[in-house]
Amino acid sequence: MTETTQRRNTSQDGKGAPGTRGSTAIADTVVAKIAGMAAREIPEVHNLGGGMTRAFGAVRQRVPGGGSGVTQGVKVEVGERQAAVDLDVVVEYGAAIADTAADVRTNVINAVERMTGLEVVEVNIAVDDVHLPDDEEEDEESEQRERRVA
Repeated sequence: MTETTQRRNTSQDGKGAPGTRGSTAIADTVVAKIAGMAAREIPEVHNLGGGMTRAFGAVRQRVPGGGSGVTQGVKVEVGERQAAVDLDVVVEYGAAIADTAADVRTNVINAVERMTGLEVVEVNIAVDDVHLPDDEEEDEESEQRERRVA
């Protein structure tokens, strides 16, 4: 079930600028997509999501119509004026995790606040894994084996 939040802009006399008449509803999935894209913009972030989440995401991407998984590893809570974001992150080996987390946090807050007008009260980051350079070679080999079998 997708939840939405509504923001009402009204003036005291019932009249105001056209931009302030009415309400705007922002779905949780919208905030989750913005946060996911903003987190992935940081070069040291290899992927989002825990091990099982990434495995299910890989399967979902191979199924036609399965989606792109932009919100994989992203959880949000959206209120009327505020939002909180939880991210599960996989960082590249060699990256300074504290600096990477700070960069992700800053980018997510800036993107969500700029695009939605919501105040981001917290961005919690859980680093679930470190991506090693050898992991890519193993991933490519397993994909090639799967293609030969299919």
